[in-house]
Amino acid sequence: MYKNSLPDLNFYEFEDVAFDQLMQKRIYRILIVCSNYDYYMLEEDGRIDERIFNEYTALNLRYPPSFEHANSVKRAIKAMETNKIDLVITWLDIGNFKTVETSKKIKAVYPNVPIAAISHYSTQLREKLNKEGSGEIDYVFHWNGNADIILAIIKLTEDRMNASKDINEIGVKAILLVEDSLKFYSKYLPIFYKILLKQTRSFMSEGLNAHRTMMLMRGRPKILLATNYEEGLHLFKEYKNSLLGVISDVSYFRNGKRDAKAGFHFLEYVRSFKRYFPFLVQSSDSNNEKFALELKGKFLYKHTQTLEEEIKNYINQYFSFGDFEFWDPNQMKVLSVAKDLTTFQKALSVVTPECIEYHAVRSEYSKWLKSRVLFPLADLFSKVEYDDFEDSEQARVYLIEAIKAYRGFRARGIISKFNKEKYDEYLGFSRIGDGSLGGKGRGLAFIDSFLKRHKLRQHFKDVKISIPRTVVLSTEVFDEFVETHKLIGLVGKCNNDEEILQKIISKPLPTWVVEDIEAFLKVTKSPIAIRSSSVLEDSHYQPFAGIFSTYMLPNTEISKMLKMICNAVKSVIASSFYENSKVYLEATSHTIEEGKMAVILQEVIGKQYKDVYYPNISGVARSTNFYPIGNEKANEGIANIAIGLGEIIVGGGKTLRFSPFHSKKVLQLSSPGSTQRDTQQYFYGLDLDPDSYETSISEAINKKKITIRRAEKHGSLKFVASTYDLQNNVIRPGVMHDGIRVITFDNVLKYNTFPLPEILQDLLRIGQREMRSPIEIEFAVNLDVPAGEAKEFSFLQIRPIVESNENKSKIPEDFNIEESIIYSESALGNGKYDHICDFVYVKPETFNSANTREIALAVEQINKKFRENEREYILVGPGRWGSSDPWLGIPVIWPQISAAKIIIEAGLNDFRIDPSQGTHFFQNLTSFKVGYLTINPSIGDGFFDLDYLNSQEAVFEDAYLRHIQFKKPLHVIIEGKSNKAAIYKEGLKPKKKEVSLEQLIDDLPPDGFM
Repeated sequence: MYKNSLPDLNFYEFEDVAFDQLMQKRIYRILIVCSNYDYYMLEEDGRIDERIFNEYTALNLRYPPSFEHANSVKRAIKAMETNKIDLVITWLDIGNFKTVETSKKIKAVYPNVPIAAISHYSTQLREKLNKEGSGEIDYVFHWNGNADIILAIIKLTEDRMNASKDINEIGVKAILLVEDSLKFYSKYLPIFYKILLKQTRSFMSEGLNAHRTMMLMRGRPKILLATNYEEGLHLFKEYKNSLLGVISDVSYFRNGKRDAKAGFHFLEYVRSFKRYFPFLVQSSDSNNEKFALELKGKFLYKHTQTLEEEIKNYINQYFSFGDFEFWDPNQMKVLSVAKDLTTFQKALSVVTPECIEYHAVRSEYSKWLKSRVLFPLADLFSKVEYDDFEDSEQARVYLIEAIKAYRGFRARGIISKFNKEKYDEYLGFSRIGDGSLGGKGRGLAFIDSFLKRHKLRQHFKDVKISIPRTVVLSTEVFDEFVETHKLIGLVGKCNNDEEILQKIISKPLPTWVVEDIEAFLKVTKSPIAIRSSSVLEDSHYQPFAGIFSTYMLPNTEISKMLKMICNAVKSVIASSFYENSKVYLEATSHTIEEGKMAVILQEVIGKQYKDVYYPNISGVARSTNFYPIGNEKANEGIANIAIGLGEIIVGGGKTLRFSPFHSKKVLQLSSPGSTQRDTQQYFYGLDLDPDSYETSISEAINKKKITIRRAEKHGSLKFVASTYDLQNNVIRPGVMHDGIRVITFDNVLKYNTFPLPEILQDLLRIGQREMRSPIEIEFAVNLDVPAGEAKEFSFLQIRPIVESNENKSKIPEDFNIEESIIYSESALGNGKYDHICDFVYVKPETFNSANTREIALAVEQINKKFRENEREYILVGPGRWGSSDPWLGIPVIWPQISAAKIIIEAGLNDFRIDPSQGTHFFQNLTSFKVGYLTINPSIGDGFFDLDYLNSQEAVFEDAYLRHIQFKKPLHVIIEGKSNKAAIYKEGLKPKKKEVSLEQLIDDLPPDGFM
């Protein structure tokens, strides 16, 4: 334990620096007021425009200023009337050009425009200003023919304009110069700014992408200039907690008089504030060195031949610029040199305890971090004293853990540019290439961003909420791969998916992409998911959910894994050209050239259990509950969870459904019988044998189906299962009793061992507010973690659920159920449909669960005909449409029923069903505004007039299906608010009813959702 209370790094919240708020005031346009001769010299000899432009370009600085010239006061004021001038520089000619008079006239008209005066004659200039006053002139400089002074004037002015906000509000650091000699501060300032801008270049490597790098540059330390004691003391008091150090002359004005010891008075005041605060005394009198050293300051003789070099050395050493040198006071030598935060962290782990202590007691760690604009970490270190630790080793551990925590924090919410030389375990989200991230990639980046903005990562005790480590191969990779190998022409007309896959697999990925993937593999130790991220996926109106492929690969030795991942990446790209993808593109009026594909490489969340890998919980949650039960409300959302990989959920398999606000009341767990019958019987895990993966159209090629009974040996059921005591017909919590294991998640939902309901409440609420739309999220949870470590909630995906307020309609209160073919009180969708003449239904008398695959093929064939004729139809069948389990329903995929506008899942006497929860299926239903009805007439849930249908003449009939084509369109109403729906018999429709103004107002959408 530490001696004193230190910030707990497991829950410490670093504060992001508002770099975008820095340097809000800039110098864009400069007016130089001088004679034509002086301006010519400045232009031709000094080449001021070119010098400034080159200086800015070399330093990657934006916004180089432009210059205008005026050779009289009249022309100067006219120029300022015409253009917005941010800074005036006047040239002092002692002979007849009156700078002070010029400045007064300009200030009278433009009081807020700063004015700087420069001159060759600093001695005469000082006398002139003392005589005439210089209140209108903000800065006065000596001109020695070096155009660098112009850059210094610009930067000094910008620093003064932004100092108060940038330093006090945001935390930028500064250097204070107290000097009244025009000649010397005009010499010092260009040197200081060159050192500062060189320092800026050195910490640009801390930027994780180009934008972040530019933002970091705004945080460079500022220079504050004072020319007398009172001004210097005022600046020190105002900014002392943000100063890197002070450089001061000895003799300057104090209390209105020149004081030969003013600098020492200032040093004494500073020493009363902080013992090791850097203070450089510089003087023309070498005898002052003795007094400077007595006051624990450093000394510089102004007339030394190596003035510039000595200033550079002092600033680099005592203001912690440049590299950090780890000095051992016992060995009297540098043990290690750190150029950036990465090498700084590595050095801390190897240097001696004496070295750790030496720098810690002098607060040099925080000082170096401040000079590199790493303010959040520097601020943490500033709160820590060496005396807080028992010894140097304890301090070392804390420093290293703090850096690790900060590096993780810094990378969150940032899309970093992938650099194979610098990629490490602290980068959570990176992009390879400069193209689009695609839909899923954008969603993941958005998740990472809002988790950070809302400080949700550690919002719940002992829980870490995050996205898995992710690298996105942007669409630039897709474009180069497709163009290099001419793939559009190669696969555009091919309708054989296997042939398309083999053609694409045979082509190599770009070499630079393979090298980047290899660098990623050197860092990650987990299995990897290779996921599609089409630019059309997960958009608000055409989400393409479940259309493209996703593969998972076990972690193995790098050369073998690299080959597998490259093949999986190409397999995902190939899926964008498969027949189902083309059908989907056609349905959404897109061409295959528009379906550009980014590919996501993402660590799989979970743990190894014997020969498989899977999470303890996979889940999908939606912010809108279309099937509220009991006390549930539609706006409280709904979730489906399962043990194992999420494939069972998105495929519509048997999972646990619960409302995050009513997690202790789960319908499936309402009785021992329903618990044993209606809960998960199997799950999927990733086969960890590398040879189980081979290139295939099937995503399930290396996924094992695992029974709950078999999972008993894994030891994973203790987190999610209860026990069914058959003899006593009761469900007992946990797995300590003999009996049948049932997946109830009681430990989580009833006994609060993990705050899943509360996490989902927050994420659904915030996510919906952020997207301004109902949402669906996918997640995985790892509960099986080492003692003392936080459990993991991994946020895998977010996408909008599209709701329509168009064509709202209501079923009349006097509705007669006999007027309908089908009536449902479990309906999804909203609106009325008056254009459908075709009705296709699976014949109940010939239906058998063993034949569902054959029925799916029959439906596919009839669906093709509707697509070819651009007609929509009503589809009715027993069980779950789109189920991955053929015993629960008909295992179609979306393209096989894409022309159906109304889909009904009907239970039979011996085949009762609950509403489908297949997430991909569900997503496509809502996105294409397909009506979705569930009925179980045998138990009084809904109505189905099968006799009416059987009495109609069929235009097509086979062993499984019957297709009726009515002469007049059927009228269909889906009442979204009440979840009721009716399909009227031919020739019948709802009676019109007058609607009051109050009712119309009642039906308007809420504010903000128009």
